[in-house]
Amino acid sequence: MSKSQIFFWFSISFIAGIGARSFFEMSSVLLLSGVIISISLLTIFWKNKIAALAAFFILAFVFGGWILDRDLEKMENIFLDGKNIEGSAVVVKEPEKKDNYQKIIAHLESEKEKVLISTGLYPEYSYGYEINVGCVLKIPENMEDGFDYRMYLAKDDILYICDKAKIEKVGEGENNFLYSAILKIKNKLDQNIAVAIPQPEAALASGMLFGGSGAMSESVRDAFSRTGMTHIVAVSGYNVTIIAEYLVLLGIFLGLWRKQALWVAIFGIFLFVAMIGFPASAVRAGVMGTVLIWAMKNGRLSNSLNAIIFAGVVMLLLNPMLLRHDIGFQLSFLATLGIVLLSPWAERISLRKFNPLGISEIIFLSICAQVFVLPIIMHNFQTVSLVSLLANVLVLPIIPFSMLLSFLAAVFGTILPPAFNVFAWLAYLPLYYEIETINFLSGFSWASRTVENFGPMAVGAYYVILGGIVYSLKRKRNFEFRVKP
Repeated sequence: MSKSQIFFWFSISFIAGIGARSFFEMSSVLLLSGVIISISLLTIFWKNKIAALAAFFILAFVFGGWILDRDLEKMENIFLDGKNIEGSAVVVKEPEKKDNYQKIIAHLESEKEKVLISTGLYPEYSYGYEINVGCVLKIPENMEDGFDYRMYLAKDDILYICDKAKIEKVGEGENNFLYSAILKIKNKLDQNIAVAIPQPEAALASGMLFGGSGAMSESVRDAFSRTGMTHIVAVSGYNVTIIAEYLVLLGIFLGLWRKQALWVAIFGIFLFVAMIGFPASAVRAGVMGTVLIWAMKNGRLSNSLNAIIFAGVVMLLLNPMLLRHDIGFQLSFLATLGIVLLSPWAERISLRKFNPLGISEIIFLSICAQVFVLPIIMHNFQTVSLVSLLANVLVLPIIPFSMLLSFLAAVFGTILPPAFNVFAWLAYLPLYYEIETINFLSGFSWASRTVENFGPMAVGAYYVILGGIVYSLKRKRNFEFRVKP
């Protein structure tokens, strides 16, 4: 077994340990037994390479289970439920605005805890604001549809919500100056889009540039869901990869060599993540996208499997709860993995003679990603879109142009007002096309179907079968699947 293969299976064992603990109890006795077995194998069969590798793989599995178990212990040590609190707090994240309210994450100075506060849209609050809060702390309740809302918040270290909150702004505080400046620029650009472009196109432009669909009407959100297009307003590794692919093509069009254009794409990913304020989801997506660009720079996507696995392992080391309770991480990781594993096969059947504007590559990137994320979507949203592939083919090639024109409209709204309306009008055209195409496809009664009882076992079975197919392609069709760092 080569070093790269050892690293691959060691990482898989670690991830499997986190996965096992995510769904099943792993007592201290069980974890200790795993350590004892590993030490015994190393002691008794230390000359046997297979036994030594098995011991290290078991240790990796146990370590994965242990780090998640350690984080879950804090869920059992909750003493503030039902407590009335009143005191100062600091807004630690840009508030998330909904239709008629906003969500604020604040750090209570007296209790040293992060809490989620739901309050009216006005007055507005921003990152770094100092506030006085009076409320009753409560443990979050899970949703009736089975969604584990408590663990969803816990992955971000939020253990309480503020019930019946009364908030009063005290001051703007002195938090991270650079981060505050980035958020102010982002908010200004967002305001320019809202002024220059009519709805619902403005909400789409804002969602693509800054992430999120909160500004969209319920009917538009439903249309995006029915066509499987919500990913274009969600910052994911897949989405970032599509953007990066077009940045590479743009660089080549401007006269750069391919490897030079890849550096342009990497820099573009950094600017994109910075522009939306470095949220955790965007940082993870940026890492995944950058790994793929790095793979392109070094020759073949199929050779970058270990790099993708390594990126995932690092993220899980920092926060093991992501594996089960963060769908953004799941979609980013799996979509990127799908592109890496299936890209050689897709490249073989792609229509290289008909590839205007890189459309062929975009289509096959979309197919590769969707094959890997489909069970996650069915499990979490209980729905599957039957028009998703067609919608992606019709809409995805236009996305980078609408993003670029929307961004230019937002920028010129601040620095060059005479060009403001010109770029706003140019941006409106592709945005209108995207909205109308999605609305048209969502209008078919058969556009989406409800999927019931697609639980963890079904998800696991899907990936076992998919893994078998990938392995079969490697063995029977000389599939270029290599585990290399």
